Amino acid sequence: QVQLVESGGGLVQAGGSLRLSCAASGRTFSSSAMGWFRQAPGKERDFVAAISWTGGYTFYASSVKGRFTISRDNAKSTLYLQMNSLKPEDTAVYYCAADSNPSGSYRSLVEYDYWGQGTQVTVSS
Repeated sequence: QVQLVESGGGLVQAGGSLRLSCAASGRTFSSSAMGWFRQAPGKERDFVAAISWTGGYTFYASSVKGRFTISRDNAKSTLYLQMNSLKPEDTAVYYCAADSNPSGSYRSLVEYDYWGQGTQVTVSS
């Protein structure tokens, strides 16, 4: 069982930066693949970034590659998403998710069995 709580969202101007955090409780965080997804109003929940349980592999959506960085600290049971050069189209609710039985399908929403409640990110133009 993993419980996830996101923080760090807010309102920022285009070109600015935010750092999201996802605090996890439960014994399986360090063995879980972790991901960030986002959902804009009226749209589906989309993959943003993922990281393997060791942190050795990272994956990004093409829309955020080069601007966002995913990282994890297994000692602190915390997942991060550093977001730079933010654009208005990055506006969404951002969710962290845990895949407690990773199979390598990091980009697939259905692979993740635990989800946080989400944090709002709003980028003004």
